Parts: sequence; C-alpha cells; structure tokens
Amino acid sequence: MKLFAALFEKLESTNSTKAKTKILANFFAEASPSDALWVIALFSRKRPKRTVKTSQLRAWAAEEADIPLWLFEETYDVVGDLAETIAKVLPKNNQKSNGEKSLSEWISYNQALAKLEDDKKEIAIKKAWKELGRSERFLFNKLITGGFRMGVSQKTIVKALAQQLDQEENEIAHKLMGNWTPDTTTFDELLLTDNPTAAQSKPYPFYLTYALDVELDKIGQPEDWMAEYKWDGIRGQLIKREGQVYLWSRGEELITHQFPEFETLLELEDDFVVDGEILIFKEGKVQNFNILQKRLGRKSPSKKFIAERPAIIMLYDILEINGEDIRHKNQTDRREKLEELYFKNEENSAWQLSENIKFTDWTSLEKIREEARSINAEGLMLKSKSGAYKTGRKKGDWYKWKHDPLTLDVVMLYAQRGHGRRANLFSDFTFAVKSGDKLVPIAKAYSGLTDAELVEISKFVRANTIERFGPVSSVSPKLVFEIAFEAVFESSRHKSGVAVRFPRILRWRKDKKVDEINALGDLKKLISNN
Repeated sequence: MKLFAALFEKLESTNSTKAKTKILANFFAEASPSDALWVIALFSRKRPKRTVKTSQLRAWAAEEADIPLWLFEETYDVVGDLAETIAKVLPKNNQKSNGEKSLSEWISYNQALAKLEDDKKEIAIKKAWKELGRSERFLFNKLITGGFRMGVSQKTIVKALAQQLDQEENEIAHKLMGNWTPDTTTFDELLLTDNPTAAQSKPYPFYLTYALDVELDKIGQPEDWMAEYKWDGIRGQLIKREGQVYLWSRGEELITHQFPEFETLLELEDDFVVDGEILIFKEGKVQNFNILQKRLGRKSPSKKFIAERPAIIMLYDILEINGEDIRHKNQTDRREKLEELYFKNEENSAWQLSENIKFTDWTSLEKIREEARSINAEGLMLKSKSGAYKTGRKKGDWYKWKHDPLTLDVVMLYAQRGHGRRANLFSDFTFAVKSGDKLVPIAKAYSGLTDAELVEISKFVRANTIERFGPVSSVSPKLVFEIAFEAVFESSRHKSGVAVRFPRILRWRKDKKVDEINALGDLKKLISNN
C-alpha cells in the first residue's frame, strides 16, 4: 500500500503528461503483477464494487473521531471529498502503519466486507483505519467509496505500459479493451500472453475526435474530405466473429443483451467489426435520444418493447473484415469495404449506412450542417479521405462539426458546493425559466464559468441563501445566465415537462434582470424544431 500511496502522491504533484507516464512506467517496473493490474483497473474505471454504504462510513468515522455526526457532515461539506474527510478527522494513528500489506491485499480485504453483517463491517473498517497511516487511510477510503479521479488518462496508462513492456501502444490499447477485471484475469494473461478465445469478443480502441476549431479552408480542399451526419445516440462497435455477435459501447460495456435485434446479423456470411451509432430508427426516421434512453440498461427487453423502440446501428466505419484488421487503410478504402459489406446485406433491418454527403465547396456544406437538426442529427463529421482509423483522441483526420447550440436566458435557483479544489466554492447550479408568475427549474449545469466568477457567485450565494439542504442552497432568484444545450425533449420525469440535452453555461448575464429571462413556453416551442 505504501508503494501505491507513493504513486498517488507523485501523480498528484505534477500536471505533466510526460512526467505521469514516466512515474507510472517506474511503478509498473517495481510493483507486483497483481498490484500493477489493479492500478490499471482503477485508472480504467474497473473499480471494485462498493461494499459499505457511505452513510455508514460517515457515522463510523464520526464515532471513531469522537465528534458529533453533524460536525462531520459540516466538515464533509467544506472538504468536498468523503475519503479525504474521513482521513482528516480520524485521530492520529500511534500504531505502526500496516502499509506493508499490498494494494491487492487491501482490495481483497475490501471485497470480503460484502459478505459481512453491518456490525462485522464496522469492526473491520475501524481495524483498518487503526492499522494505516493517514495517506494509506485516504487511499483505503477511496477503495471503499470507489471515488478514484486521478487525472490519468487511458492514453497515459497505455504509454507507460508500452514503455515498460516494450510493446506497441496500439497493441497495449487493444489488450486493455473489453470487460476484464483483476478478478477474471492476471497481468500476464492480459498483457503478456496471446489469448485467442478472449480476442474473439474484444473490440478495438475507438477513434475519438476533436471539435472543429479552425476555419474550414485551413483544413484543406473540400475534395480531400468526406462528410456524414453526426447522430445523437450511443457510439458502439458491433462485432461478428466465429458465429457470435458482440455489441460494445464506447465506455467498454458489453451491451449485446440489451439489443437482441442485432442477432439477426448472425445470418450474414462475412465476419466483421464495424463502428457506428446505436439509434432508435422508426418509420424511416432517427428518433430522439430520450427514446433510446428507455432502451438502455434493460437486461431483457420484451418483444413488444423492442417493436415500439427498434434499434439500429448507423454504420460509420469498418475496422476488420473476415479476420483482417484494416484500420491502417485510408478512409476511402475503408468506406468502399463498408459499402460492399452493407449493400451485400442491405435487406437486414438491424443496420443503416451513414450517408456520404455530396458537396463541392465548404459554403454548401455549412448550409447542410445548419439544417441537420431537422433530421435529429447533431451536425456533421468531417473525415480526411487519406486518414487511417487511429487510436484514441487525435487531431487532423476527423472533426466533429456540430450545429450551433440552442440558448436561453435563465435565473439561478439553487447552488451546490463543488469538490476537490472547488470544495469551498459553489460550482453546480440549477436554473429556472418563467411559467406564469412562478419559476420552474429546467436544467443543472456546472461548466462554463471562470474561477473568478465562481468566487463572486459563491459570495452572492452565501449572502442570499434562503434555505440549505446539505451542500445545496436555495437562493434568491436574482442572477441571470445564458445557458446552451443541444436539444429539448418532452419528459414526464421533470416538473417542467421538458428535459434539455447537454446543458452548460455560456455566460453570466449581468446586463439582464430576472423579468427578462425566457418563459417555459419559449423552451417548449423548441421541441418541434429538434
């Protein structure tokens, strides 16, 4: 655990990606295979299941620190991180730290808690707190709460492993894909041994894009690019290999069982791996994202449920055909392969081919982008015809060019304290619009303001709080903001009757008064335009 604590402190002490890569590579060289595997898992969001309720941890920590629970809760509100709060309030450990026990041993200790009754859990947790030093306690608490946020990207993990193991980054990235956990594999099996059986279902790392942030004429000539619609669904890879179909989300979740309609692709002659967007497609139209949401998370959707919300995959790209990895081929060649596969099996209703939009100049393409919302598309994707299918987020060959967002002027109703370095600031806000003589909440947002603005707004919140609900304060409705969002849907789950997609703060409108904000009717008018 001491080695892991040292790794954590070193990573926290730098913002340099190059430095983090070297720190991780050194850790992988020194750590045991089981600890190295768990570090990869923790930083890849493959964390152990939570075995203790946070309410129990708060109560036990307050008792162990000999302080009232209300004081612990107040401290937690200020600190903003439960694991850190517990580590800070617990009395100094006078025993010899048991940091010699390894990370994997402490994770096993944590996993064993799941089988214990609450009173036995309390004894085990307090015993661990007494055995560990402050930094190790903090990390032990992180393991229990599952709250690791380290500022270490998957790309950094891949680079560090590639350096340490002397393997290609693409090879490492592919090996880390899939639904493995340290409970189902070992370091050697995952990274040092070829496993044909595991490879059968494994997807490729997704090629991720940046938003277009330069003038179109700066990226080249129109004839060197292809364009297709950017759809608002769930990005996925559909795999057909050796008589099996697998569907993976971009978050590396195997979701085949949620979409049984893709099993019809087993009838096809070819094996393949395709990249696309999972969408609800009904009556010849792509449906809104909120309809797709109803399909997500259902383990065994009924035939009736599926018939009312039929899913397809909108084909964007092809990565493998009959066992051959073709990601290195250029976009034009891959598109030809994709079209060949699709049109040979066009009658299958489980997929559609993304339209290759014809255009001769950037001006005409910009007009097409502006009209994309009318068919429920988010905008366009631009792809260099000469580009390969790359790994991770890369600039130069793919750009997303979304349509301009929808905007509203709203008033702040609630403010919530932040976490980490923003624990002393209010940084998460709930906004409302007018509905008659009332104010109706319609969105929560936290991004888009500067640190200086957050400091000023936090002063306002403290001086104008009406009521407190833990870390959330209701405030006098005086501050007006302009928010942006991608789409509006009808929603029975929200008091307003609508839900907005991807809300964020554009600017603080100090020039506007509350009586100038938009009305709920203004928002509902936008529904028909989505």
